[in-house]
Amino acid sequence: MQRKSIACFGLVGVLAFGLAACSSSSSSSSSSTTTTFPATTTTAPSTASLDGLPSLASCQNSVKGETHTPGTLTVATDNPVYTPWFVNNTPSNGQGYESAVAYAVAADLGFPHQKVTWTTESFDQSYAPGPKNFDFDINEISVTPARSAVVSFSTSYYDTTQSIVALKSNPIARNHSPAQLKTYLYGDQIGTTGLAYIESKIQPTQQPRIYNTLDQAVSALETKQIDAIVVDTPDGQYAATSQVKNGVQVGQFPPNGEHYGLLFQKGSPLVSCTDAALANLTQNGTLAKLTKQYLGIYTSIPTIQP
Repeated sequence: MQRKSIACFGLVGVLAFGLAACSSSSSSSSSSTTTTFPATTTTAPSTASLDGLPSLASCQNSVKGETHTPGTLTVATDNPVYTPWFVNNTPSNGQGYESAVAYAVAADLGFPHQKVTWTTESFDQSYAPGPKNFDFDINEISVTPARSAVVSFSTSYYDTTQSIVALKSNPIARNHSPAQLKTYLYGDQIGTTGLAYIESKIQPTQQPRIYNTLDQAVSALETKQIDAIVVDTPDGQYAATSQVKNGVQVGQFPPNGEHYGLLFQKGSPLVSCTDAALANLTQNGTLAKLTKQYLGIYTSIPTIQP
């Protein structure tokens, strides 16, 4: 995951997703519209296990006493949060891919939406070692070996790819064969999977410039100090269309196994039941439906080779 500290602009996502823009406020904003929650299943849970995981029926009987606050599921994410993952900087409204996924998981675990509480946790702090004041964090956090050493992750709820964002006037927008990609000057935020992809896959002849924030990398791109940045594909589409003036998403790289997982305190007893919920949501088509609804536009982005 690239840390998405990019600002929101205007009616971002209306054309792409039919959704209202995200707020640029650094605090949670309230919506004047009626809250709409994703459809949840209230029928009796299946007693069958999925892929060797515990059954949802047994999970619903056990997890309520294992949560951070008994009887309530506490979900963390960053502030602010952005479209298409959330809408109007309001995780609790059930809109946006990650908000909808969180509520779908909660429903499978036996928590109706009124029993889901949201709390704020910064992206970088989420995978720091130590106790957590939440049950899981959902914030486009890519699963990596280093992070997995100090926190626990669920199975994937979204498989992502990396993509290049540049100015339309830069030669990389037209000339991006594998050999040509090595000749450009890249920049990225420190510690991101985008920077790791530049160094391990593209392997440019010029040392990438490293910035403390993604905003700084974007500013360097806009002022032509660098040729391109590499970011997660959904965030790259947003940056190219809504943040970088005259920006373009050159293309996305082939899948390399990178995926987002729900993040837990190391050794959390909730992981196996959450994996069971995600397996069920995969099997019954819920994740595919939400992916198409909120992230379907990314399937049209051309694939390029590193």
